[in-house]
Amino acid sequence: MAGSIYGNIFKIATWGESHGKAVGVVVDGCPAGISLSETDIQSFLDRRKPGQSSFTTQRNEDDIVEILSGIFEGKTTGTPISMLVHNKDHRSADYSQISQYYRPGHADFTFDEKFGFRDYRGGGRSSGRETIGRVAAGAIATQILNKLGIRITTYAKSIGNIEIDYGKFDPDEIRNNPMYMPDKDAAKKAQAMLKEKMAEMDSCGGIIECVVSDMPSGIGEPVFDKLDASLAKAVMSIGAVKGFEIGDGFKVATSTGSANNDGFQMKNGKIIKTSNHAGGILGGISDGSPIILRAAIKPTPSIAQTQTTVNKSGEDININIKGRHDPIIVPRAVVVVESMVAVTLVDMLFLSMTSRIDKIMKFFRQ
Repeated sequence: MAGSIYGNIFKIATWGESHGKAVGVVVDGCPAGISLSETDIQSFLDRRKPGQSSFTTQRNEDDIVEILSGIFEGKTTGTPISMLVHNKDHRSADYSQISQYYRPGHADFTFDEKFGFRDYRGGGRSSGRETIGRVAAGAIATQILNKLGIRITTYAKSIGNIEIDYGKFDPDEIRNNPMYMPDKDAAKKAQAMLKEKMAEMDSCGGIIECVVSDMPSGIGEPVFDKLDASLAKAVMSIGAVKGFEIGDGFKVATSTGSANNDGFQMKNGKIIKTSNHAGGILGGISDGSPIILRAAIKPTPSIAQTQTTVNKSGEDININIKGRHDPIIVPRAVVVVESMVAVTLVDMLFLSMTSRIDKIMKFFRQ
């Protein structure tokens, strides 16, 4: 299977299946000398692990990470960093019937069409547990960004039709509620709405918003590896994501040039923008403003309601999906989006180090 490696200089390769022995990631291209421990990685994994609340799957996984290589005496060595998380609470019997039919909204049919074979236990490689490797890699990328003073804030902007009120935005509230919303009132409404959906054996989606602060200008390649294009690929590679936008996003289609253009002005001897409709990226290159992006997360496809599908014999059938599933993916996906953004930013930062000869000369002549 191709397509399990992402990045140019800072590279990640995820591996493993939902009901296999373990899942993990190999991170290559990480500089030496960064303080890193399993605790640093675990704090990220704890944000996506199951069983956090009644609104997440009750699969009982600790998701404890093991670092196998690339760390010595608490520092990165510059060699590949390999990490794994053992799968413990897999009930493959819950998925035995799935081998004979295609679940609506899942990759069952397309995997069979591509490979002529699929691991039906929990979705195999297309399972949400694949994102464990992404999050572990994102924890390392975040350590690098922190060294550069770059910060990422990610949260649920909306769940179903419940949206946050930016007038009540409280970053400290994000991790105080199971919805990962920065507005406690909106979080309460979202929980009430989700309880109704669960009673109806249904699910819902939402929008995750990510804001990157203190990103330096001049990062990104101006043609095929634009910063916004790379971020779009990274975020859209997450299985549950069905839409992506930066800045004003799709609203620009109904805007005008006079309203959408961001003006420039001098402030304290520095060029800054008067607005940020572009979301921090112009011509595929960071402009020094906050990078603002959003990901649309689809409703969880595994629902207990009766659905129509087709079995492998070509017969029309009705099914009721069994197993343990999230009624909503959004809260656990917040850290996944953040991690893919972090990995992409680090890779693009490293690529940009060779953009100017004066900076190369300054580095090597020190």
